Amino acid sequence: MLDPVTMPAAALDLGGVGDFSPIEEALENALVVRGHGAPSLAERKSWRSSLPVLGRELVAAGLGDVEVILEYPLPLSSKRADVVLAGQDPATGGASYVVVELKQWSSATAWGTSDTLVEVDGAPYRPSLHPLLQVRGYREYLQDFVSVLGRESGSVSSLAYLHNATDTTVADLWRLDRTAFDRMFTGQGREALRDYLRTRIASVPRPESARELLASKIAPSKQLLSVAAAEIQDREQFVLLDEQRVAYELVLDAVEQARADDQRAVVVVTGSAGSGKSVIALSLLGELARRGVSVLHATGSKSFTETMRQVAGRGSSRTKSLFKYFNSFMTAEPDSLEVVVLDEAHRIRAKSVNRYTPKALRENARHQVEELLAVAKVPVFLLDEHQVVRPGEMGTVQQITEHARARGMDLHAVDLNAQFRSGGSTTYLNWVHSLLGLAAEESSTEVPTWHDEPTFAVEVVASVEELEGRLRTYAQNGLNARMTAGYCWPWSDPRKDGSLVPDVRIGAWSRPWNLKSDRAVGGAPPSSLWASDPAGFDQVGCVYTAQGFEYAWNGVILGPDLVWRSDRWVARREFNKDPEFRSRTSVEDATFDRLVRHVYKVLLTRGLVGTLLYSVDEETQAMLRSRVNPRRRPCPPRGQPRKS
Repeated sequence: MLDPVTMPAAALDLGGVGDFSPIEEALENALVVRGHGAPSLAERKSWRSSLPVLGRELVAAGLGDVEVILEYPLPLSSKRADVVLAGQDPATGGASYVVVELKQWSSATAWGTSDTLVEVDGAPYRPSLHPLLQVRGYREYLQDFVSVLGRESGSVSSLAYLHNATDTTVADLWRLDRTAFDRMFTGQGREALRDYLRTRIASVPRPESARELLASKIAPSKQLLSVAAAEIQDREQFVLLDEQRVAYELVLDAVEQARADDQRAVVVVTGSAGSGKSVIALSLLGELARRGVSVLHATGSKSFTETMRQVAGRGSSRTKSLFKYFNSFMTAEPDSLEVVVLDEAHRIRAKSVNRYTPKALRENARHQVEELLAVAKVPVFLLDEHQVVRPGEMGTVQQITEHARARGMDLHAVDLNAQFRSGGSTTYLNWVHSLLGLAAEESSTEVPTWHDEPTFAVEVVASVEELEGRLRTYAQNGLNARMTAGYCWPWSDPRKDGSLVPDVRIGAWSRPWNLKSDRAVGGAPPSSLWASDPAGFDQVGCVYTAQGFEYAWNGVILGPDLVWRSDRWVARREFNKDPEFRSRTSVEDATFDRLVRHVYKVLLTRGLVGTLLYSVDEETQAMLRSRVNPRRRPCPPRGQPRKS
């Protein structure tokens, strides 16, 4: 870990006349080096207002020699704790740490009837999280990932200090239960704050506490892994078949080899949509956690990661911390994990940097695949090369193999042939590949004919109104259903009144896209829950939201960016509204043609029971009708697939 700014508490006690500039400059430099960027004016103001106040309280409590660690970064996260105090436990003589959250609030009230959300005048977010809950979360997270803090749970406590408030002006906040390890104080209660600090940290200096913390290994703790094993493995009973089980056992064997012989190995699991890659990922996460192996799960998709956190971590907020993003490991120490499970690895980017990455980190950024290969002794990549849908996505077997060989790492590959989505229909998946010209062995442009199977149905509907009506009937009969479309219409933000703009317009019919944001608006679910929340039915999903998910009935609207002309597909960039595809310099025509086919491949393979198709282009619609169930039979009753 990069060293945070550390100093004795007395250095913060400026007596109202000292110069804060050196501390501010040191903090700014530390944030820039760590990749957080230059601090905002609000952040600088907060430092100047709060840190000297804390320094005075520590000195008044006789703790002027305690080490204060400022802006302590939470590992593998963009979050930071305001202060961590490092000293000696008065009772045991061992290390003792206090995580401190400083608030300038002068008053706060409960948000409605909630005990955990609060209303604060002038706060950037409404509502705000209760500060005691916030700092308790920081304490638990640090205990879960910083080895020295996880050894003895009693060595770490936390407190929130609202130094501008009185007990009365934040009266509602006292409703939240406190514990011996999590306390809240106001400026009025500064004497109680000093008394509490004396119970947690002795007045004698113990500088090695700070050194031990800053040098500690970063990895999931045994306690966190135990919780994860119970939450994931015990609640989600997965049955792995054939190649799925081969991949699972291969990873477990590679982990044992790495532990016994200190060998590093890469496992690459390839499979099309529905082949069970995510089932393997969660099964591995649960089993490795049960065995006490330091393991994390990561993806490149916010929607997918948030949904995984909801599904696997629904009983514990701690379990959710095991789910990260591919760009979480830019500054991680090599081999800091035993295993990292990289789901949806086709979404790996060239580099982890983005427009917010500071120049210092941007200039030295490695390939993202290099970061992922370096962070764990056994990185596991699960991918489908036909789901690369954005420029800059580099998650291919060739890329991973080249980088792994350059590092001298053994590589094991498993191809998942079995299909567990699309009703278990390998035939349907092969038909989609042939339809879009993605099959590797395909030399002809002739599109094969689809005939319904007992477990999977496909139909070309006459209009978008029929598509929505049929899907709504299925949903009303208890079958999950969703509409998706190619990115061929603008995508507006919600109106000021919270209503959504019906951007997807086809004739007199119109519907809004799914939300862009992670917050529910106007009755629509956040983007990460569009595929699973019933309220998502009334919005049209795009590829970035649908990728990684599945539902019983899948309605796909083919836009004018991919049309059939005579005997071949024609990709038309001018009809595509995706800003990722706008520049011909970065995305030449051949790449656009390939990626837009991948987009529709993803959209066409989300269904478990059946797929309804509609193209806005007449010639394309006619071609689809001629290739899907040419001898059309009656519609299946009550949302069920047709029988042969």
